[in-house]
Amino acid sequence: MAQAERTNGMEPLPRYSMPDRSEPRYELILGELENQRRSQIGRAFYYIRYDREWCALCKVTPAGGKVFFHEIMEHSRYGISDTDIEESVKLDTGIFSLPGHYHISAVIEKKLRALHDLE
Repeated sequence: MAQAERTNGMEPLPRYSMPDRSEPRYELILGELENQRRSQIGRAFYYIRYDREWCALCKVTPAGGKVFFHEIMEHSRYGISDTDIEESVKLDTGIFSLPGHYHISAVIEKKLRALHDLE
């Protein structure tokens, strides 16, 4: 990961990185999500990260240029159960090229859209 340098005597803002110090592949993730209508709700794009030990609903909000706001969401706070996540993974057609990344299901989309419409 590239190191930020101090300028004008100020410390650089921290950059987001994965626990193994690699950088998330935001552009590839966003590129794949933009092709799926159900992934976009409002300005944000949603997807699932899943492996045998861990699952999460993730949200990417493009902010212009190469700036992305990435959030790992506590899906239970949005009425989305672990079973909803697991079903989404089972029903996925496998078009996401990154391992462990899955598109949201119609059930999850419906729940997120309902909450978005309330805002």
